[in-house]
Amino acid sequence: QVQLVESGGGLVQAGGSLRLSCAASGRAFSMRTMSWFRRAPGKEREFVAAVTWSGGSTDYSDSVKGRFTISRDNAKNTVYLQMNNLKPEDTAVYYCAAPARLYYTGNYYNPSEYDYWGQGTQVTVSS
Repeated sequence: QVQLVESGGGLVQAGGSLRLSCAASGRAFSMRTMSWFRRAPGKEREFVAAVTWSGGSTDYSDSVKGRFTISRDNAKNTVYLQMNNLKPEDTAVYYCAAPARLYYTGNYYNPSEYDYWGQGTQVTVSS
């Protein structure tokens, strides 16, 4: 079993920055692809970013590319999301997620591919 706990959300002005963290417990963190999703009010959950198990490969949604950076520290069982130049449309609850399959390289964008989810952390960007 894998447990994920997000932190680092908050209220920030447009143009500001936040760094989210996701601490993972359980086995095989260093063998799992890790991703961030978000859900804005009234919208479906959407993919934000993914990082493969070694950190060697990353992927981003077009809406955050160039502004957000996903990274991980396998020694700390933690994945991060650095968010710069935040916009009001980035306001959402942000979730950390992991698939049960190890060394996963499938469709990062599909929430159904993920088996473990954190409780989420709220990010609010004011204009």
